[in-house]
Amino acid sequence: MQRITIFGRESCGFCRQAKSLCELRDLEYRYIDIELEGISKADLEKTVGAPVNTVPQIFCGQEYIGGFDAFSAYIEKHGIEKAQA
Repeated sequence: MQRITIFGRESCGFCRQAKSLCELRDLEYRYIDIELEGISKADLEKTVGAPVNTVPQIFCGQEYIGGFDAFSAYIEKHGIEKAQA
């Protein structure tokens, strides 16, 4: 699976859940804190290509997934289980 990119804020519970889901499934991910990085809503909308009202905003590689619920559904739909050691 391609690397997951999560745009979020530390104060966001759904952002923390998205990171936890990646960690539970041993998925490689990059977390970008939009507040620390100075990314505005307008900047994020340009990246996503659509209006943004909430975080997290999640990508798998270059594919836009959406928020946490969409990401969770994406993981289930693709049958992504925890990597075996």
